[in-house]
Amino acid sequence: MPAVSSGIIGDANLLNLRAINLNQVRPEVPELMMEDEQMMQAFMTMRDQVIFTDRRIFVVNVQGLTGKKISYFSYPYAKVLYYGIETAGVLDLDSELVLTFANGARLQFDFKTNVDIHQISTLISRFIL
Repeated sequence: MPAVSSGIIGDANLLNLRAINLNQVRPEVPELMMEDEQMMQAFMTMRDQVIFTDRRIFVVNVQGLTGKKISYFSYPYAKVLYYGIETAGVLDLDSELVLTFANGARLQFDFKTNVDIHQISTLISRFIL
């Protein structure tokens, strides 16, 4: 897995992920999935998306002013060594998920206050433990 920025890490509330319905996932994402793979949860910044499936995490990074250049990253749960969550607080209004992979790469997602980080933790645990 490449150690690249997904374009969604940041402290600005504008860049934090918010929950979206699965029918709002970009239409090309299901074409990249395995035939029997299921989307479980999806989140979005202004343009980027993170989709948790039953096998991996997809990161869709829309780039440039026109948004025509798009990067797709697939992070399989099988390669996750460990993960951690941080809940929102009084002054720090976002919650965070950090995953560390077998090759040493780290992936961090910042979520808006109303996202249930414990539900995400339970989902990931189901697939990596």
